[in-house]
Amino acid sequence: MKFTDGFWHARPGVDARYAQEAYDIEHRGDAIRITAPTKVIERRGDVLNRALLSVTLSAPLPGIIRVRIEKNTGGTRNQGFELDGATDEAPAIAIDEAGGVITSGPLSARIAAGSPWNLTFESGGRVLTTSGHKSIGHIELGADATVTAEPAGVSGVTTTGLAAAPAYLHARLSLGVGELVYGLGERFGPLVKNGQTIDIWNADGGTSSEQSYKNVPFYLTNRGYGVLVNHPEHVSFEVGTESVEEVQFSVPGETLEYLVIQGDTPARILERYTRLTGRPAKVPAWSYGLWLSTSFTTEYDEATVSSFIDGMAERDLPLSVFHFDCFWMREFNWTDFEWDPRVFPDPEGMLGRLHEKNLHVSAWINPYIAQRAEIFAEAKEAGYLVKKENGDVWQWDMWQAGMGLVDFTNPDATRWFQDKLRVLFAQGVDAIKTDFGERIPTDVVWHDGSSPEVMHNWYAQLYNAAVFEVLEEHRGEGDAVLFARSATVGGQKQPVHWGGDNSSSFESMAETLRGGLSLALSGFGYWSHDIGGFEGSPDPAVFKRWVAFGLMSSHSRLHGSSNYRVPWLFDDGTEAPGQSAVDVTRRFTTLKLELMPYLYRVGIEAHETGTPFMRPMQLEFAGDPSVDYLDRQYLLGHDLLVAPVFSAAGDVQFYLPAGRWTNYLTGETADGPQWRTETHGFDSLPLWVREGAVIVTGSQNDRPDYDYTVDPLVTVYPGFTGSRDIAIDNPLDGTSVTVTVSADAGAITVSGPADVAFRAALAGDDPIASSGGSAVLR
Repeated sequence: MKFTDGFWHARPGVDARYAQEAYDIEHRGDAIRITAPTKVIERRGDVLNRALLSVTLSAPLPGIIRVRIEKNTGGTRNQGFELDGATDEAPAIAIDEAGGVITSGPLSARIAAGSPWNLTFESGGRVLTTSGHKSIGHIELGADATVTAEPAGVSGVTTTGLAAAPAYLHARLSLGVGELVYGLGERFGPLVKNGQTIDIWNADGGTSSEQSYKNVPFYLTNRGYGVLVNHPEHVSFEVGTESVEEVQFSVPGETLEYLVIQGDTPARILERYTRLTGRPAKVPAWSYGLWLSTSFTTEYDEATVSSFIDGMAERDLPLSVFHFDCFWMREFNWTDFEWDPRVFPDPEGMLGRLHEKNLHVSAWINPYIAQRAEIFAEAKEAGYLVKKENGDVWQWDMWQAGMGLVDFTNPDATRWFQDKLRVLFAQGVDAIKTDFGERIPTDVVWHDGSSPEVMHNWYAQLYNAAVFEVLEEHRGEGDAVLFARSATVGGQKQPVHWGGDNSSSFESMAETLRGGLSLALSGFGYWSHDIGGFEGSPDPAVFKRWVAFGLMSSHSRLHGSSNYRVPWLFDDGTEAPGQSAVDVTRRFTTLKLELMPYLYRVGIEAHETGTPFMRPMQLEFAGDPSVDYLDRQYLLGHDLLVAPVFSAAGDVQFYLPAGRWTNYLTGETADGPQWRTETHGFDSLPLWVREGAVIVTGSQNDRPDYDYTVDPLVTVYPGFTGSRDIAIDNPLDGTSVTVTVSADAGAITVSGPADVAFRAALAGDDPIASSGGSAVLR
């Protein structure tokens, strides 16, 4: 949201008043309180008839400093996101005539006394960013204001912004020369956010627009810090657009709070950010396998489902999860949690038969209750649906006719919704796709009195948390998994999320990856997408290239809108050996299952540290300017570089950073830094192993959840030095064993428990079986 007309002037109707000086700097408890009048106080009379801003600096956790700006302190604004601010380490505070400094771990905030207003954030003797002259502003809008906003009266249900509020607060933080901004949620445009205006406002806009299902008011830069704007409501970011030297963020009302998070590396920033907002739950090994869906509007019953599953087995295509999309329930009834008896007369028996085939089962839901569903009257009578100001249930027809919205601010409504899910789980459902959660109206009243503007984005968190809680109750911690579409800050605690409704084209495949990388840089550990695209029917080339990308992602799902996604429907089998859709699906599914010991450990790291499973190049190679804008390649964990192919012909250009790299599929080595242009068949893509890596692969390729400690292969790649402990897991019982890899005197020794049999190899060599728990590689 822009308030100025160029560098000097305000837009018509905009009354902007800025913090002009730090008039008073006080030590209050574990905080610094600053009085910032909107005029430099030169004489006693200047204190009269004058607005001032109160700025408080505090430190919730080491390495994080909170800035709270208040025009009027008597409001009842919600207190922001659920943050973990518990720490026994009080910040250091020093105040003298020059100003004040608050230090939290490696991060300091320094406020200069007097004018002009000057607040700097420093680490290791280096200024990270500054809040300077005109950076803190209180904005009042007159009737003739020309601020870009939605027209008055729009409820905000499907828009990216609200009608203009009468007053806003904004803050600006400087951008240095060459400083680049990343994050702000799952956004499908350019990965680097400089030059973009971004509204934090969840919307069901698909992947080909500026809208986003998962809006996160958190960004990080390549200068060693991140910023969380602690507001669940609408936040407007101008990333070098209104003031090209700054990031501006504005919120309606009289209070603005943001937190600056230091990190020597982007991974360290995310570690601190997720320590503050929550780490991803650990997900089960079975969830990493291939998911197959009924698709959305296709016709299906148990016979159709069985034909898909049996067809996969007949073609040696390993399948882990089968997903029932919307029409497992009767049309016009969503969501009533009742299997359509006309199509599924014996759901318990059917689900039991699927389990006998070693499959897990996922079912689709949304948080809306259709008027035709019998439970609508039940929910209405009990007061479980969101209401309009006159007390009527809020309803509309833009999905299911006359649908209402479950009010998750009502604990009784939440328990009621969870009880419906418990019945579903008792029938045999193992996972839930929590669709929607973005179309949340603002012209309503919530049970607990929450602000409708706050609840628009925050609703997704309450919805997913309610479902995930009962899933964990049913399956236990570490065995629960969602497939969620909408989210905001903290949503990473309830994995997994997928990228929403994309199109069946290479362009949409590329924008989908950009969205996933942007979400990873926003603190989300796991992510998936609809292989082949959701809308339309992909041609064989798009489908096969997307299969490779999808199976080299955190989670992998074949899903579409109006077309089945079983591979044998995409070509006629006359392709060259290895090039059919069936062959390609088999190739990459078994490759992922082979890599499961490594990938499972990557998932544990995401859970423990907040470092994402799919890592943008900027996360792993900070400081290499060649990666600053890369958005068509990424790493799986620390050691595997993936460059999806976005063309039918198979040509792909990608970058290898410094070091010796080894092609996982061919054994070829190459020294970086270098750009490479290659051409790949459908059964291949650039998959390179980082210098010095140790990759553990498994002995099974028919399912993801097997005992990885049985006959694992430990492969040591060029450049390994020193000594490293490698954990190998058994996800079936939660145990693990540790092998130690050591380089000494020209030999590499791999050693482990004497009762654990494993194989070891140098990249490109034949494996050696361990003897007495060790193997020596030369």
